[in-house]
Amino acid sequence: MSGNKAVAYMGPGKVEVHATDYPEFELKDGPGVNPANVGRKVRHGAIVKAIATNICGSDQHMVRGRTTAPVGLVLGHEITGEVVETGPDVEFIRTGDLVSVPFNIACGRCRNCKEGKTGVCENVNPDRPGSAYGYVDMGGWVGGQAEYVLVPYADWNLLKFPDKEQAMEKILDLAMLADIFPTGFHGCVTAGVQPGSTVYIAGAGPVGLAAAASAFLLGAAVVIVGDLNKERLDQAHSFGCETINVAEGEPQDQIEQILGSPEVDCGVDAVGFEARGHGRDAETERPATVLNTLMEITRAGGALGIPGLYVTGDPGAKDEAAKQGSLSIRFGLGWAKSHSFFTGQCPVMRYNRQLMMAILHDRVQIAKAVNATPIPLDQAPQGYEDFDKGAARKFVLDPHGMLAKTP
Repeated sequence: MSGNKAVAYMGPGKVEVHATDYPEFELKDGPGVNPANVGRKVRHGAIVKAIATNICGSDQHMVRGRTTAPVGLVLGHEITGEVVETGPDVEFIRTGDLVSVPFNIACGRCRNCKEGKTGVCENVNPDRPGSAYGYVDMGGWVGGQAEYVLVPYADWNLLKFPDKEQAMEKILDLAMLADIFPTGFHGCVTAGVQPGSTVYIAGAGPVGLAAAASAFLLGAAVVIVGDLNKERLDQAHSFGCETINVAEGEPQDQIEQILGSPEVDCGVDAVGFEARGHGRDAETERPATVLNTLMEITRAGGALGIPGLYVTGDPGAKDEAAKQGSLSIRFGLGWAKSHSFFTGQCPVMRYNRQLMMAILHDRVQIAKAVNATPIPLDQAPQGYEDFDKGAARKFVLDPHGMLAKTP
């Protein structure tokens, strides 16, 4: 087979869909590929035909020019598809399997993988632990906003759906397993959400909405979502969340109006390093705002789950410190309140099988919660533009027109 199409970053504010190479079982040189990875044999890999491949807020950071992503980088790390070819070292995954691809690329062999810390695999990125498809400084593994993508260590990484027909009926929900559903769930688990908890989630983008749905799945009594975007807050309210518009004032005051107390049991940061201020500062970038607010409103002894993305290099930051990922965080406040902080990539494989079963057995409707919206691959540039404007949608690219045929 030959030929492929993919979505590539072409400079700040610009993505294009263009013809690219069909994957091979070897990592080739290209934009963002670490020189030490060039020529790496992937006999353990599988080539996946993308049925659904999502646009993520993390992609949007790159497209805005807020990272050091190189021009030409093929984007996309939220991949669901069908295996069309396997390498000679693949034993258990078969051609025709319908699979979810965790966004973490992990070898399954290193110490961290064996401990379940697949977000910081030691063997897939020569620069530092941790890797992902189509992402800056993550080793250069080609992104999956494409018709076809190479997945290394296929037996380890791929989650096979047990029944293809059942899976296709719920494919939009299952497409959330590659990243945002486990990521939101991880944010809640690490924040200590349990039955009866009161939870504040900063950010009503797709990860924040996924975290809110996860909090309910974990048994939370009250889930409060804060954002600046009314449409996104309305989406959160549609499945039972309390909402606060942080443009109208500090979350602490509004939380007290809802709960009768200015504090919650658990706090989740689903915003990350492009955070804005509150109240009169709502239109001004204040990258430490969310973290400082979470320390203020989370009870003493509580925990902060931080799935929101923070970077070590931000060329678009407003000050020199933030360009290096240094933020003015009130760490003394967190220390005084004995807070626990949990950061980093979600280890998707820790959760994706259980969440798959919750989807297949109708315990959660995650696609509805995040307003999953399929669009053709060729409409990816418009999807990025709409998402950047704050659309309350999770755009799901449909490279082969298969989503349009599902119920």
